[in-house]
Amino acid sequence: MSTTPAPDNDVRAYVSAHRDGFLGELAEWIRIPSVSADPERAGDVRRSAEWLAAKLRETGFPVAEVWETAGLPAVFAEWRAAEPDAPTVLVYGHHDVQPAARADGWRTEPFEATPSDDGARLYGRGAADDKGQVFFHTLGLKAHLHATGRSAPAVHLKLLIEGEEESGSPNFPALLHERADRLAADTVIVSDTGMWAADTPTVCTGMRGLIDGQIDLYGPDQDIHSGSFGGAVPNPATEAARLAAALHDADGRVAIPGFYDGVVALTDRERELFAELPFDEESWLRTAHSHGAGGEAGYSTLERIWARPTAEVNGIGGGYQGPGGKTIIPSAAQLKLSFRLVAGQDPEKVQQAVRDWVAARIPHGIRHELDFFGATRPCLTPLDDPALQALVRAMSKAFDGAKIRFTREGGSGPAADLQDVLGAPVLFLGISVPSDGWHAPNEKVETDLLMKGAEAAAHLWGELAAGTRTAGGEEVQQ
Repeated sequence: MSTTPAPDNDVRAYVSAHRDGFLGELAEWIRIPSVSADPERAGDVRRSAEWLAAKLRETGFPVAEVWETAGLPAVFAEWRAAEPDAPTVLVYGHHDVQPAARADGWRTEPFEATPSDDGARLYGRGAADDKGQVFFHTLGLKAHLHATGRSAPAVHLKLLIEGEEESGSPNFPALLHERADRLAADTVIVSDTGMWAADTPTVCTGMRGLIDGQIDLYGPDQDIHSGSFGGAVPNPATEAARLAAALHDADGRVAIPGFYDGVVALTDRERELFAELPFDEESWLRTAHSHGAGGEAGYSTLERIWARPTAEVNGIGGGYQGPGGKTIIPSAAQLKLSFRLVAGQDPEKVQQAVRDWVAARIPHGIRHELDFFGATRPCLTPLDDPALQALVRAMSKAFDGAKIRFTREGGSGPAADLQDVLGAPVLFLGISVPSDGWHAPNEKVETDLLMKGAEAAAHLWGELAAGTRTAGGEEVQQ
């Protein structure tokens, strides 16, 4: 099957001509305070879903439905290509947002979309995370149809826009399993990420997974006198400190046996590509409010936060915490841990490795409980994946032929659930930049980059439909 690539000038002209109308509609959506973490906003999350479904119908989607979950609703839409053998693409995003209030430090009303004086930025909760990045797909699709003269997309296009991502996606895996037949796709596009910088367009190729939990340690049945009993009975606070100290070896590697089983190692080419990015470690440290870098020996900072697994102590406590001294052996102590996982690691196997490691280190006289709060799988798309190369070509067209570089995300999200359940590669099309301030006061989006996102989406459907061919017969340089 062949498709006619969307003429670049036609795409850009259409996006530019419809810019103001697009931003006006996005402002309407931002006014809906769809805060999934606040039970009192549940009605607003539903109103947001209904608003989006209506806009998708206006865009031309023959199917646009609000899907119920055990919690808050998602939105599903579908528009099939005219060609039966066209590839199927699923776009994922979310319509819920983080809490926001003027008292948090906002200079404007957080749920009133406010443009900067020069119009270069749009402020408001959800402007970047994730309403803006979901909504640019509507403008991109219209531009794709206009530039190609098609009456339907070049791919069988589906959208799944979640309503609980900012609350940890508690019902998302169940939704995927229940609706797997409707969601089946050859490729998944996640538009809930960003780029390195406005002048350094990038494509993310993977996200780390996550498990986190708590260890509770119990010693005496009550706090006891450290003079009468100290040195003769085990101290749970001491054992919590020993566990924390034993997590890593002298080289910063996680010391839990079996932790690294299956880890997909960085290739030399991937390390070269990471090193090409204009990374200023001193500036990064200031952003981190840290006075020095550290971690696993033999890896750069970017490699550590993107492509290596980690173990972190998130909290440690137990015993007396008030002013002055209190000479006791505490009856209990707690340790909160989290583990970021990379491609090849199985969360369930890592959990079992942690359980075995903890059990082997607990001395006689200490009772312990270990509970895990949840698990998110890692995901990774190889650099030579044909769909990834199609995305790179589409991004390059939107950014005037710029070389597209590659990043990963150190954080975690539902992308791996999509990959696992649907069995399709996950690609990341995002245009947000670090200064957009996700989850922070004064969240904003660069309006020119929103237009670039729409252009990239407009080009992407034809590129994916055309497979691995390139307009000039040359492969994209990795």
